Amino acid sequence: MNKPYLSVVIPCYNEEKNLKRGVLSEVEGYLAKQKYDYEVIISDDGSTDGSLKLVERYCQKHPFFKLLKNPHRGKAFAVKASVEKAQGEIILFTDMDQSTPIHQVAKLLPFFKKDFDVVIGSRGSKRAGFSFLRQLGSSVFRLLRQSLLLKKIVDTQCGFKAFKNKVAQDLFPRLLIFKKTKKTKGWRVGAFDVELLFIAQKRGYRVAEVPVVWQDEDVAQTKQKKYLKESKEMLKEILRVKLNDLQGAYD
Repeated sequence: MNKPYLSVVIPCYNEEKNLKRGVLSEVEGYLAKQKYDYEVIISDDGSTDGSLKLVERYCQKHPFFKLLKNPHRGKAFAVKASVEKAQGEIILFTDMDQSTPIHQVAKLLPFFKKDFDVVIGSRGSKRAGFSFLRQLGSSVFRLLRQSLLLKKIVDTQCGFKAFKNKVAQDLFPRLLIFKKTKKTKGWRVGAFDVELLFIAQKRGYRVAEVPVVWQDEDVAQTKQKKYLKESKEMLKEILRVKLNDLQGAYD
């Protein structure tokens, strides 16, 4: 197999319901039509439901799909583990629920030809399908985060981001979240994206923010009804990144 142009990284934790919707077939159906070579790395975060069996079965029938098994430590660790294995010139990480469908990568890739190093999908300032409470919370989170970090970026939390491989390999080992996080319970998401983009900015990489289609398609119960808890965790991590920077941890 030729070295792929695009590596698609998909973190997975108890995604059985989303998998049964056929999300992997959607990803494969799009990528198989492209002119470039690709690989898909499904990075499991110690799932406890039927996800592993479903993914294993799919990978056996689709040679461009690979399963990476990890101990349970949260989304950031699952993404980092697969980034380290990725062979593609460009690495995209996307969510299993495909709330941002894989075909939106076509909007991101042209920016690498314009010499950008990191290209992130953006939902803008509004969230289709969000309740009023989540819309309000999202706005407050964004305004607070922009007052402290990444003032020019509107949406740091969209789970659809692409990097030049060499840039990703430089950035991920620098994330202090991997040195601070202990054992975790459930699907811990947090705001590792903020630290990742902040370090990219500090190191002088060019970052493009590109509008993408987004509609909440997540049916995995393990990630439902945890909005307030996750918001609190993300706020703590933003403050941690700001404090780290003031202490010179990223210099």
